[in-house]
Amino acid sequence: MLGEFKSFIAKGNVMDMAVGIIIGAAFTAIVTSLVGDLINPLIGLFTGGVDFTNNYAVLAGDVPDGASLEAARETGASVFAYGAFIMAIINFLIIAWVVFMLVKMVNRVKDAAAKEEEAAEEAPAGPSELDILMEIRDSLKK
Repeated sequence: MLGEFKSFIAKGNVMDMAVGIIIGAAFTAIVTSLVGDLINPLIGLFTGGVDFTNNYAVLAGDVPDGASLEAARETGASVFAYGAFIMAIINFLIIAWVVFMLVKMVNRVKDAAAKEEEAAEEAPAGPSELDILMEIRDSLKK
């Protein structure tokens, strides 16, 4: 059983997956920071600082007028936080767009590298040593 486990862990696919998960977690932090710290403030600048996070409806309980969503939740009231959901959708769309643009850029770089590789492979190679020796042999036979 232990031998099978070692064999499973040592396979390249498992290690590749582990590296992918670790890199993905680090990449998530970068994209989250990009959206939260750079893109959302710019969008807020153009939309007048619109933030739906504190929009909610009280389903049950008493909440003071004008209380933030966090304050409403602290009172123990049951709230329908539709504003937080709207902001989550907006953030998802922004993050999806950023990831799409990054993947598109990476694919362009990969395509350019593949084209360079193909061009290098298509370049005519000179005659090999064997070809030259065979040519000399044929010339001597004549």
